[in-house]
Formats: sequence, C-alpha cells, structure tokens
Amino acid sequence: MSTGATARDAREGEPAPALSPLTTGTVRELLADRKIFPGVPDELGEDTELILDSLGLVWLLHVVEERFGLVVEPTYEDIAGFTSLRRLTGYLSAAQAGRLEGGPDER
Repeated sequence: MSTGATARDAREGEPAPALSPLTTGTVRELLADRKIFPGVPDELGEDTELILDSLGLVWLLHVVEERFGLVVEPTYEDIAGFTSLRRLTGYLSAAQAGRLEGGPDER
C-alpha cells in the first residue's frame, strides 16, 4: 500500500476540482462528527493531545474523501503521528497539496 493522495475526479480521468484548503478549523469541525470524536470541545487546542480510535480514523478519512474528494492512505508511521489537531491538519493539508510520497504531483 503506498502513501498517496489523489482526487477522485483525477482517478476517473477528469481534472481534479479546486478544493478549499483543509484548515485546523475545518479538521476540528470534521472531528466534531459524533462518529469520529464524540464530544470534541470547541476550545480544543491545536497542540492538545488527540487520540483517535481506528474506527474514528476510518470514518474521518471517509468524510474527507466524500467532502473534499481527497483519498489518503496513511502509513502506520503517519497514523502514529496523528497526536494533535495541528499534526492531523498538517498531514491532510500536505496530502491535499499533493506533497505526500506517491502524490500526483511527484514524478
């Protein structure tokens, strides 16, 4: 399984749509979904320790794909680094920008 980020439309042979950037506010909103992280506080600091269970992570990645057309396949090392809102947002932002290994912009 390779680490990568692609847009669903690009997989279908169409150009990827312009996406709004994934910000900490956006990721905080996604985490507030009761299926991902029930009871996430509004004042969750960007560097506050965050512990996502595997089902929550799977659902978060599903929602990111549905809302943003962004498919990510994090490695175990990536997942181990999802310890705060800032780190999770950084990963998703990098994926969105195509900067992850195997992304569509890498040659």
